[in-house]
Amino acid sequence: MLLRAFGVERAVLEDVRWSGASPEGAALVLRVRPTRKEEGRCSQCGRHCPGYDRGDGVRSWRSLDFGLQETRIEAEAPRVRCPEHGVVVQRVPWARPGSSFTRAFEDQVTWLAVRTDKTTLASLLRIAWRTVGKILERVAKSMRATFDPFANVTRIGIDEVSYRKGHRYLTVVVDHDSGRLLWASPGKDEATLGRFFDALGPERSRKIELVSADAASWIPNVIRERCPNATLCMDPFHVVQWATKALDEVRRSVWNDLRRGGQKASAKSLKGARWALWKNPEDLTREQRVSLVSIERENRPLYRAYLLKEHLRDVFKHQGQQAVNMLDYFVAWASRSRLAPFVKLARSIRDKRDTIVATLTLRLSNARVEAANTKLRLLTRLAFGFHSHEPLIALAMLKLGGLCPPLPGRK
Repeated sequence: MLLRAFGVERAVLEDVRWSGASPEGAALVLRVRPTRKEEGRCSQCGRHCPGYDRGDGVRSWRSLDFGLQETRIEAEAPRVRCPEHGVVVQRVPWARPGSSFTRAFEDQVTWLAVRTDKTTLASLLRIAWRTVGKILERVAKSMRATFDPFANVTRIGIDEVSYRKGHRYLTVVVDHDSGRLLWASPGKDEATLGRFFDALGPERSRKIELVSADAASWIPNVIRERCPNATLCMDPFHVVQWATKALDEVRRSVWNDLRRGGQKASAKSLKGARWALWKNPEDLTREQRVSLVSIERENRPLYRAYLLKEHLRDVFKHQGQQAVNMLDYFVAWASRSRLAPFVKLARSIRDKRDTIVATLTLRLSNARVEAANTKLRLLTRLAFGFHSHEPLIALAMLKLGGLCPPLPGRK
């Protein structure tokens, strides 16, 4: 019962003592050994192996605290000869390979890391933040070995998110059905995405039916090659964003023409009308509605650009053939609008028409991926101080991928 209270299982207690002459400021030390069934196992694969030597003597592992006192587990660390992994230290059932902390302690650290800030965690458990990062990597790897995140995955979303200055990006893949983060890796190119499908395997890749993504040029090539049965859906947000940027280009062009023509008052009022043009009509304030009426009366080309943007936004409120017809009407209207940014936009939509039509008919967007990216950005701030992407990815998989273990002693 005493060992179970500290999360130590399949072990025999040999001795209990304080590390110093007085309990004050000292650690409680439990001297243990694995049960006979657990002795002589490889720390990598767990198989029984012949002994090699006594190792380097006694090893120590930090365990759950005893009230306010630190607790340590001590045991001999003999080595065994594994036919697959060579000479390795014997496995101990209370700790993960290569760790100086017990499983229960690491699970507690992980549970707190995904639910609280680093200052609270480091102060409460008296542990360095960089050490927390190493623990997260071990726990994520251990939990992934017992959990298959790719089981029954048929609809995925792909996107990239910046995690550090200097154009450092993570490519992330999210399961649309469960909302879980499936995979993340540094980089945003075809080779990076190819590593996801390497992990997924050819058989499961053929089972992917729908893929949502933005307009990144490196995604469609990989999807066509690695997911032959998948339909690629263009994210509606990015299509509408194209129209908003085109509208802003027209606004700046009109503003510059007014400024060069000496109409400073009109140019100034137009500069302040940016949000009236950008916002959804139902969200406009009274002043912004007045500004929009003024634009309709005095700047017909700019108002035409505004109507084009709103029409494209309205396309994605509908579905099926009606939405496809509205999209084709927009392309024809934009092509003859004599507004260069919208003519260019019409060409882009023609190039991506198949993926946009798939979105309109199948109703799949990148919303789940964007939600995961928002949480990832928060985790990026929390992970500041890890100095590499591995602990950040581990933290993301534990929090967003469903890998976080329960608190010790809880189910």
